[in-house]
Amino acid sequence: MRRGIAATALVASVALAATACGGSDSGSDKSDGPVTITWWDTSNATNEAPTYKALVQDFEKANPNIKVQYVDVPFDQAQNKFDTAAGSKGAPDVLRSEVGWTPAFAKKGYFLPLDGTEALAEKDKFQSSLMQQAQYQGKTYGVPLVTDTLALVYNKALFKKAGITEAPKTWDELKSDAAKVKEKAGVDGYWGSTQAYYAQSFLYGEGTDTVDASAKKITVNAAAAKKAYGTWLSTFSGKGLHKADTTADAYAHIQDAFVNGKVAAIIQGPWEITNFYKGSAFKDKANLGIATVPAGSTGKAGAPTGGHNLSVYAGSDKAHQEAALKFVNFMTSAKSQETIALKNSTLPTREDAYSAQVKADPGIAGYQSVLSAAQPRPALPEYSSLWGPLDTELPKIAGGKESLDKGLSNAELAITKLVPDFSK
Repeated sequence: MRRGIAATALVASVALAATACGGSDSGSDKSDGPVTITWWDTSNATNEAPTYKALVQDFEKANPNIKVQYVDVPFDQAQNKFDTAAGSKGAPDVLRSEVGWTPAFAKKGYFLPLDGTEALAEKDKFQSSLMQQAQYQGKTYGVPLVTDTLALVYNKALFKKAGITEAPKTWDELKSDAAKVKEKAGVDGYWGSTQAYYAQSFLYGEGTDTVDASAKKITVNAAAAKKAYGTWLSTFSGKGLHKADTTADAYAHIQDAFVNGKVAAIIQGPWEITNFYKGSAFKDKANLGIATVPAGSTGKAGAPTGGHNLSVYAGSDKAHQEAALKFVNFMTSAKSQETIALKNSTLPTREDAYSAQVKADPGIAGYQSVLSAAQPRPALPEYSSLWGPLDTELPKIAGGKESLDKGLSNAELAITKLVPDFSK
């Protein structure tokens, strides 16, 4: 899951207007000439896109009868833009889709089932939990391209200065360590986020979630969730704990403080590895510590599984779908994933892409080590939208503008409207 990506609405809107036509509408394509497919890439335009553009060129060289029209679409705009384009039969042939979008787009019939196609010729090579997130009602609608999860990232030098020899394993230990860092190193030990996605680990630590999808029940305001969010709230007050930042630029503030050694630890995902290394605190990459998120009272730690799949538009014609399937197979191959990992410091989705060279990156190796705590999302079309109400309420709670009970009650009410067939 990407965060903090700057929007480039004007440029994107012009590009999309010119290219969001789907394979079947590509007027320049001729039966005896190359097929041109359109790919919407939602990766970071600065840090990641150059690698994908280079791979597109490699694919075209290997497949002279297929051309790829590359379009970089800002991640925070892509879901709505694809939804609109697909609804009007004008979507791209291939979408780099966040894993949480799969159930909703599959339910609407926008994604092509990939089982038995060239795109999934090496299905068994991919991590089973990631394939699970690419499925809806027994069919597969995406091929995992990159994966991610949240981890506790920390500044080893600051921890050492505070006399801390290992990463905290519980939230209580984290709060205790934060106080030590403040006392010994003079900076805050931990700065938490008010975004709902980053609060998921607190829920998993109590063995719960916003909803119980199998039981069709809303659980965001149940006792276990209240306990989880109570623990989350406690990480914003106390010695060495940075107060909640509820501004629009909170993500950037937290990230900047961490990479420049002004706070010792945060919760973050591997999409920021390249930016970690750009900070003054991590010019020596070995100073970056990566550990499983702290556990809750259950003694178990859990973090959400994010990442991106490549999905094929069901509205494209046969020729474009066949070309798109070949393209997806190429981009998700072990060789391509290894290249992406080495260039972008992102996590591959297949074990055979974790070469010795890839594992030599301490950021990738560190995040790979915490993947066992990553929890797949339920195949519920509305699931990703459930964070919306919490993104509204959690900053109010953390900022002292409303009580925890009031905020969770408001979130519960809003979620009821999103999943009206769920009970409380």
